[in-house]
Amino acid sequence: MFNFKIIKKDKETKARLGILKTPHGIIHTPNIAIVATKGSIRGISFDLAKKFGSEVFMINTFHFFHNDRYKIVGKFGGLHKFLNINYPLMTDSGGFQVFSLGFGMEHGVGKIADIFPLETRINADFNADKRGLNNNQHTNLRKSAVKIFEDGVEFISPYDGKKLFLTPELSIKIQKILKADIIFAFDECTSPLSNYDYTKLAMKRTHRWAIRCLDEFKATKNQVMFGIVQGGEYEDLRKESAKFINSLPFFGFGIGGSLGKSKKDIIKVLNWTIPLLDENKPRHLLGIGEVDDIFNSIEEGIDLFDCVIPTRWARHGTVFTFKGRVNLKSSKYLNDKKPIDLECKCSVCQKFSRAYICHLLKEKEIYGIMLLTEHNVFWILNLFKEIRKAIKENKFLDLKRKILKYW
Repeated sequence: MFNFKIIKKDKETKARLGILKTPHGIIHTPNIAIVATKGSIRGISFDLAKKFGSEVFMINTFHFFHNDRYKIVGKFGGLHKFLNINYPLMTDSGGFQVFSLGFGMEHGVGKIADIFPLETRINADFNADKRGLNNNQHTNLRKSAVKIFEDGVEFISPYDGKKLFLTPELSIKIQKILKADIIFAFDECTSPLSNYDYTKLAMKRTHRWAIRCLDEFKATKNQVMFGIVQGGEYEDLRKESAKFINSLPFFGFGIGGSLGKSKKDIIKVLNWTIPLLDENKPRHLLGIGEVDDIFNSIEEGIDLFDCVIPTRWARHGTVFTFKGRVNLKSSKYLNDKKPIDLECKCSVCQKFSRAYICHLLKEKEIYGIMLLTEHNVFWILNLFKEIRKAIKENKFLDLKRKILKYW
């Protein structure tokens, strides 16, 4: 019931077109999974996102684990029945929460806005050796909410303060109950400020956990699992991890963890990693979704992405446009009669002015966020349609130059 086939390769780059067949529909790659963290997309419905061209959605396992909600989903027969949708779904493993509630808090970095510390203002000194960080780095010091053991990870719930313990086996058991089409192995995602020794330790643990995940998974016709390559910003570790994860019987690969200290490092990490992965299997770059990163990663051979940027930016008044990123909270847009984006065909751009949307945001009207979410989701999905069309016509680099001129 699952199949991945490469149908076209770009003549000038490593970009490629693929078809990923799942029990709930086809995913044309390159593509992005719209994130529905707790079982909904913040601001619009699944059906509307599907109408815009969305072919796959990502749901967060941790948010169905910490409150035992996965047990209720199990009584419904899985997420598709619980959500009453018939679209391809992914679930992450909870591994990202190991990072976000652990080093993400302690090091003051995050997957989206400040994952690259050289591009972010980071304050406060800390004891580098004790926290597994590179010397001469600085961080926003906050107490970690996780403890990592060989058996699994102890979390302090950010919701009610309860202690939770998540193992590779439990992560897979929960994902099997949730019944997403594509699931991910449980891994340890390290910080861009983690030093070599700790990154190596975490990578080795991720490898051992990958084997345990596969032992628990016992593949069925209704689900497939992606293994996750770790190794941080270190070439030898990335190559070692790629070789190891590639040697295991995963359906596809996630490339995760720290991708370096600046956006330029993403390309280096992909150059080290991708050549060592089976080219006939799909490659997913976890948690990345800014426009320049999308183009640069597809150029290196990435097939799939997931990112909260389209909905998160909307909640903060920020939109995608073909002229770059625009923050409509700025008062300068209160008298702007133009649509959000003159080139966008979404209903928001066809109907409303920047002035009206700026007014809604200034007045803290929820409708303003809903309109921006609708636009952003439409825009990013349309971008992927344009990318697939460009690869098909061997015009990928032309499109990249045109779009990135403003990004």
